[in-house]
Amino acid sequence: MHQGYDLIGDIHGCGETLIELLEQMGYSKRGGVYQHPKRKVVFLGDIVDRGPHIRLACHVVRDMVDAGHADIVMGNHEYNVVTYCTEAPPGMRQPFLRPHTKRNSFIVEQTLEQFANYPHEFNEFLDWFIDLPLFLEYEHFRVVHACWDQAMIDEYLRRYGSNKLHRNMLAESVNTSSFIYKFLDRMLRGTSLKLPDGRSMTAKDGMVRQFFRTKFWEGDPERYSDVVFQPDPLPDDIEHALLSGEERDQLLFYGPQEKPLFIGHYWMQGLPAPIVPNIACLDYSAVKYGRLAAYRMDTERSLQPGKFTWVRVEKSER
Repeated sequence: MHQGYDLIGDIHGCGETLIELLEQMGYSKRGGVYQHPKRKVVFLGDIVDRGPHIRLACHVVRDMVDAGHADIVMGNHEYNVVTYCTEAPPGMRQPFLRPHTKRNSFIVEQTLEQFANYPHEFNEFLDWFIDLPLFLEYEHFRVVHACWDQAMIDEYLRRYGSNKLHRNMLAESVNTSSFIYKFLDRMLRGTSLKLPDGRSMTAKDGMVRQFFRTKFWEGDPERYSDVVFQPDPLPDDIEHALLSGEERDQLLFYGPQEKPLFIGHYWMQGLPAPIVPNIACLDYSAVKYGRLAAYRMDTERSLQPGKFTWVRVEKSER
């Protein structure tokens, strides 16, 4: 019987650092699988892409999940690599569900390269990725890769009867007008607002974007600066502008009375700590030589700064 849970953020191929973090938390390899006598891991998704030891990370995670020593939710990078590698059905104007643009190809490049000599193994992982839960709810806490939207979750369960995405839903999931697309966008990428007046901004990664990521826990926001949640700042003249009523209506609110929620996805920096007392993001930019972070959850209703733990990702993880 597991007496506690250890939530681990986005790994992005930092497989050696993952092993170091597990061992730091008291997990050891027995029968080929990392495990703890009393605790269980919950991975927040984004195992793949970018990092130097993607195969290792995938094997460690899947072995733990299959043996019952870990749970996991799907990240947008697992979804992306599946749709990138899945041929489009007849009638679609593109050969694959996710277009093989320069940007999309760059994101999955390391994953494809590191599995290039293991095609059968890679196909098995693709099948496994498709079947990963999209969200998980426990007695004391909730887990999703980017954003918990209870109304959309209730509707998804009503329509499809489970917390998973199945292969026969993949083609519909790339149709931007479908409910599945909107649901996955919310769960795996979070909430956003469009910049006003058709404006755009160039992010640090060189991408030009017309939207910016938003907080979904701000109770009474008035200005853009109250809700922006991303590493890139907004243009100076927009940052302190007032939100319109329509924009405020688009925002989601996960209130302080809700169960503790764990998310990844957002490339945090600095020392891991709660965002608000009942929300923790555990993506601390591991693959950018940040921290691979975890939270050691028991039954608390208010998350405690002292229960975060992490390993700094060294330059040797390349």
